[in-house]
Amino acid sequence: MEKIAIVGVAQTKFEKAKPTECFADLVYEVTIKALEDAGMTIGDIDNVITVSNDFWDGRTISSMAVQDACGSYGKNISTVEGDGTYGAIYGALRVLSGSYKNTLVVSHCKGSMSDNSIITNGAFDPIYTRSLGLDSISSSALQARRFMEKYGITEEQCALVSVKNHQNAFKNPYAQLPLDITVEDVMKSRKLADPIKLLDASPITDGAAAIIISNQVGAKFSPKPPVWIRAMAHCTDAYFLGDRDLAEADALVNAAVRAYEMAGITDPASEIDVFELYDAFSYQELLWMEALGLCGQGKSGRVIESGATAIDGSMPINPSGGVISAHPVMVAGLVRIIEAVLQVRGEAGEHQVPGVKTALAHGLNGACGQGHGIFILGR
Repeated sequence: MEKIAIVGVAQTKFEKAKPTECFADLVYEVTIKALEDAGMTIGDIDNVITVSNDFWDGRTISSMAVQDACGSYGKNISTVEGDGTYGAIYGALRVLSGSYKNTLVVSHCKGSMSDNSIITNGAFDPIYTRSLGLDSISSSALQARRFMEKYGITEEQCALVSVKNHQNAFKNPYAQLPLDITVEDVMKSRKLADPIKLLDASPITDGAAAIIISNQVGAKFSPKPPVWIRAMAHCTDAYFLGDRDLAEADALVNAAVRAYEMAGITDPASEIDVFELYDAFSYQELLWMEALGLCGQGKSGRVIESGATAIDGSMPINPSGGVISAHPVMVAGLVRIIEAVLQVRGEAGEHQVPGVKTALAHGLNGACGQGHGIFILGR
């Protein structure tokens, strides 16, 4: 396929609440910064993708609140109601169609104005499971318990993810929740839904992000080295939780196999230099590691115990602090892409992993990782 690249990125500082900024304010901020990063003006953009959600925004056709702010007037614009990773995939496909040269993808969320439990409960079917009160936390607790019991993963091994990523967040000026904690602190934190505890879970977050994707012609004018999209893939599994073995992330396995084949990667653990994974809960980083083929099934707990996934380890995962340190819903997957871009550019600051040439970014949709999207990015 034609080579396409990410030439501009921007993200807000992520915070528990931004009471003085509306959706349009957040989107305008990242749009301007992404254009500056790419050395472009809004006139260079010929296609816009916005990512938002009516439930999280508390209004119908939620994208209408930000279309002026992202400079979409007179341009082709489409909206995605899913994770920012999927907005990026749609934007990349638009450029690959040959109809557009430069696509802007923007995503926003104000979790402080929403009720996570009510909104995510609404994602379950109204006949059988919604009335049970399932939401993102309780359903993920079912998955965590299934994963732990099937493969012998311990709560302490999951807690190590929280310890590592919150510590990494101290090095990332955009992260919301840097914490100096121990495994004991995680284990003693308030239980939300067994086995998930408060420090196993990601926070409520406000923020926005944007990227600009260009074809080869557009990328030639980038003032910074373009970060090329070597591969991308996505896959969605069954809707009903009972139709899946929650200890297996089959959709992620499927997407990973196709992305690796596209990028010519046979050993991801050694050929990819850094990984940004969607860890809304601590156990998820371990489950996604296994599904991505970074270690054998049931081995992820021992891998994190070895220190391999630390910033200075052999397989750095979430050096930015990950989603567990800042979770703007609908935005977090796009941030994983941005962080991967910064790593490949060598612009990640204090959380830069030395010598990054190839990075993997991951996002997800739906309860318990029903759908997954992957980008493999490189110089």
